Amino acid sequence: MSNLITRTQDGVLLAYFHEVRIVDEALIESIGDDLLSLVADATHDKLILNFKNVAFMSSAMIGKLILFGKKCSASNIALRLCGINDNIRQVFDLMNLHKVFHIDQDEEQSLEMLKKEGVWPNS
Repeated sequence: MSNLITRTQDGVLLAYFHEVRIVDEALIESIGDDLLSLVADATHDKLILNFKNVAFMSSAMIGKLILFGKKCSASNIALRLCGINDNIRQVFDLMNLHKVFHIDQDEEQSLEMLKKEGVWPNS
């Protein structure tokens, strides 16, 4: 079973985490594999990774996210992150991940930013 829930909206692949706490090493490896599968099996060139279900994650997961971001970039997939709670956002800020990822407050903002970036169908 995948650790991610996915759906499509307006040509954008949206991915959500099942887990509230992402700390177990085996779980992190599995999620990392699932994220890379999203890129390998990509049928969309726009992807939003929504953290709204995640209350806590270990720093080991950040490495998986960085690798995922690099794979998206190499595959010309526009990636945006959203729904990150304040605790995780503080870690992202300390690690300057805003320089690595496009991070939005919520899914609606991510969708709007993809539209503004000109990577929206018929834009």
